[in-house]
Amino acid sequence: MEEILIDLQVRKKIHTNNGVEILDVSLTIPEYGLVTLFGKSGTGKTTLLRIIAGLTQPDSGYIKVGTETWYDGKKRINIKPQQRNIGFVFQDYALFPNMTVKEHLLYASPQKETRYISELLDVFHLKGLCNRKPGKLSGGQQQRLAVARALARKPRILLLDEPLSALDSETRQVLQKELLQAHRDFHATTILVSHDIEEVSRLSDFVYVIGNGKIRKEGKPGDVFPKPEITKELQLVGIITAIEDNILTVSVNGTVMKIPSTVEEIKDLKINDSILFTSRIPDPKSQIPHLNSPGS
Repeated sequence: MEEILIDLQVRKKIHTNNGVEILDVSLTIPEYGLVTLFGKSGTGKTTLLRIIAGLTQPDSGYIKVGTETWYDGKKRINIKPQQRNIGFVFQDYALFPNMTVKEHLLYASPQKETRYISELLDVFHLKGLCNRKPGKLSGGQQQRLAVARALARKPRILLLDEPLSALDSETRQVLQKELLQAHRDFHATTILVSHDIEEVSRLSDFVYVIGNGKIRKEGKPGDVFPKPEITKELQLVGIITAIEDNILTVSVNGTVMKIPSTVEEIKDLKINDSILFTSRIPDPKSQIPHLNSPGS
């Protein structure tokens, strides 16, 4: 049986595009697991990460990590963020513009362990970039640095807030593999926030689907997102890159598609949302012209 590392039950009033809602969540996360919080923007996923990190205080509830209590509303326990053994990768990476790659890792490492830092530089392909500052790095390199810096603390829990959402499809796929490898190599229990079905299915051991502040579904990715039945419809997962005049611009594995839509269909969609759409596959037989037999 898997050992539970995080046992959490919290309530928090949050402000969303639909007004004030109550984030009311209970969940458990196994040690060394990679768990995803999945759902649309504004459903409380990032707030939940910030609550675990101690950056946002819930209105009530508790957070237990192993034998420690990080938060308990009734007992008035609230451990400071710096006392929680976590690494946090923010959506915008939050890198220091005046620090080099190596300086970022040395700053984050409590013991300044040069051998461990060298290992991180190798794993994330940053060794040749040690003296560069963030402004001289590509988006993928900045993402690698943000994760490496979070791991430099040797955290027990790694929190990832949509770290790949700003990257192109090809770079995302490469870095998804690196994230998974880093999770396995450095043995941190990992909580990922994502709204990309393909990403969640590729990376996660377990998924919590959050909607309107509550957990609506949970399970392994294959159970939460069942494989489609054989159909004459082509099903594609894409990332919205633009919305203009009821036309969705969607990137599917690096291919850009324009999709006409109605006001009703796109009213709740935003740029960077992941969508599943279908296209009718024509019957090949109907495309073959009828050939008359000789002599007819």
